[in-house]
Amino acid sequence: MTFYLPRYQPKLQGLHASSIAGIAARTPAAYFGMVLGLAGLGNAWRAAEQTWHIDTGVSEYILAIAAAVWAILVLLFAAKATLAADKLTAEINHPVQCCFIGLIGVATMLIAGAAEPYSGAAGAGLFVLGFAFTAIFAVWRTGGLWYGERDPATSTAVLYLPTVAGSFVTATVASSLGFQDWGQLAFGAGIFSWLAIESVLLHRLLTEPMTPPALRPTLGVQLAPAPVGAVAYISVSGGAPDIFVHAMIGYGILQLVVLLRLSPWLREAGAVTGFWAFSFGATSLATAPIRLLGHGDTSAISVIAPITFALANVFVIGLALMTVWLLFSGRMYGQLALEK
Repeated sequence: MTFYLPRYQPKLQGLHASSIAGIAARTPAAYFGMVLGLAGLGNAWRAAEQTWHIDTGVSEYILAIAAAVWAILVLLFAAKATLAADKLTAEINHPVQCCFIGLIGVATMLIAGAAEPYSGAAGAGLFVLGFAFTAIFAVWRTGGLWYGERDPATSTAVLYLPTVAGSFVTATVASSLGFQDWGQLAFGAGIFSWLAIESVLLHRLLTEPMTPPALRPTLGVQLAPAPVGAVAYISVSGGAPDIFVHAMIGYGILQLVVLLRLSPWLREAGAVTGFWAFSFGATSLATAPIRLLGHGDTSAISVIAPITFALANVFVIGLALMTVWLLFSGRMYGQLALEK
């Protein structure tokens, strides 16, 4: 089997690399992971500024960058749909890359949350668009998976994206817009989808052949469900600290430590934008403890919060610098074929 994942390719057959069509055709939906990481860091800073009473405005600068990246990627995907529809069709039909398409709606909802303090109408409008895309894609993709006959090698953590990430972000942003009851429904959809899919993914990791290098960055999504779910739970429950949210943060820390233990193995993939897959989980693992501190939590959480916040900042800054280097060195676009 051949997997095609975003990496390096100097040109695309039939398209000029410098043309809009060429750039759009080589822009995978996985790049929306950059929006999740940047928006996640911006939200972590918003929480930090409120909880620790620091008036830096850093959060809004980061969220502005996230919004700019989101706008560029939306335009490129619109161009891809009209000028390189065959490439988009191939991506939709790919067993791994297809799940990243769900990030378009998730990223839109995060930008809605960023916009809401400035314009409730803009926030609500973007949320409706993002939610509609997320829900439709999640139902379509999940239904396709239920047909069966799937190669186990293609079962990676990206399976979380359509239903788990989509539901948890829906819960968080819906609550921020004043719809906590609807957010609770979305939280339920997310948490039970997470538990069901996690068992499938762990079975694949434990019993199937070793994940090839090009697919290893997708393991970054494994970090996300627990801390992203914790942020969603805080949003829909009112924020009071309890054993359940502590447990979710604890499980997120366990995933982080395991992934750190695997870091030499993960780095065999090389310098690739796929590592943005780690960013949303990392930034959510910073946001959840800080938000709990803001609701009066103490003890263990007060120790964890500054550590995870510092780590999230270092990690996202490192990813951003790597991405800029890949872009200006001409190595950001293209594909790597991996034979299995």
